[in-house]
Amino acid sequence: MTLKFSERVAGIEISGIRKIFEAAGPGSINLGLGQPDFDTPQYIKDAAIRAIHEGKTGYTTNNGLPELRAAISRKFKNENGTKYPPDQVIVTAGASEALHIVMQALINPGDRVLCPDPGFVSYASLAIIAGGTPVSMPLTKTLHIDVEAAKKLMDKAKIMVINSPGNPTGAVESAESVKALVEYAADKNVTIVSDEVYEHFIYGKKHVSAAKFGDNVITINATSKTYAMTGWRLGYLAASPEIVGQCLKVHQYCQACATSISQYAAVAAYEGEQGAVKVMRDEYEVRRDLIWNGLKQLGFDFPKPEGAFYTFVPMKPALTQKIIEAGVIVVPGTAFGVNAPEYTRFSYATSRQNIVEALERIGNLVK
Repeated sequence: MTLKFSERVAGIEISGIRKIFEAAGPGSINLGLGQPDFDTPQYIKDAAIRAIHEGKTGYTTNNGLPELRAAISRKFKNENGTKYPPDQVIVTAGASEALHIVMQALINPGDRVLCPDPGFVSYASLAIIAGGTPVSMPLTKTLHIDVEAAKKLMDKAKIMVINSPGNPTGAVESAESVKALVEYAADKNVTIVSDEVYEHFIYGKKHVSAAKFGDNVITINATSKTYAMTGWRLGYLAASPEIVGQCLKVHQYCQACATSISQYAAVAAYEGEQGAVKVMRDEYEVRRDLIWNGLKQLGFDFPKPEGAFYTFVPMKPALTQKIIEAGVIVVPGTAFGVNAPEYTRFSYATSRQNIVEALERIGNLVK
């Protein structure tokens, strides 16, 4: 029997990040996976346990618990200076599902989707699965979006993805750049999809939400990074009523609702004391300095990361392979698009001890 699969799915590859992670040998130091090494704060776990004991284990409304959407709406107002009423929020199974349903709801066959390149692995693949055509949006030498180059690509595009702080670059876009992109996109009738999952991990700069500068913006975020809740699979999108109405259809049929227990935990996350977030941010900054200084001393020259927990380092593929063989798991730039084949991503979402040991192994290779 010969099976015929969807060309959209057959034509994409499993994430290069996952391939390397799953091929890691014993004793390897993992600087590859973008996952916080912190535990979920206890008050959030307690809220989930309470929900279980109280029997809050059934379906919720499709778009999420009213109290959670209200908490997210307040978060947007207080932290981001944006106005999204609760009925303009959909709670999803992580930011990944939010990205997926946005692409499914907006993309028609052949529609152009502008994706940062290098950029997060999901954007282009989700565009293809939705029947769209991903278009590489180049970055500058400092790894920020090239605003003028992006403008030239906007004609006949449907969506532009902005990710700040960026994965894999660690770059934080300025207010001026974000404003210019949003306003130009509005003139061209291009919808901005703003992925802001790393917004709380910024060092020396400030986060700016794209929705401050226009209405044709979909904001995507999650508890995953901010509260070390990757496995809870709790994200959300916020947009105009028209966009939310169409996205809700896709969400309803592919997911029904996000996990009820995770939603109750997220209510506690957003309404509780936020000290744990600052503790994580401060520790990531120390690790950022440790790995950046260490790699600079080994002769690598690259911009100091401004946010998230990644460094994106110019490096020959042969050396990247040797580093992996030496038991330091990193991700080649080819996993993030076509524009950075001679770069490598290092994640510093791991202990200082692991970073020091990884730098020593790399040092033994380059000396």
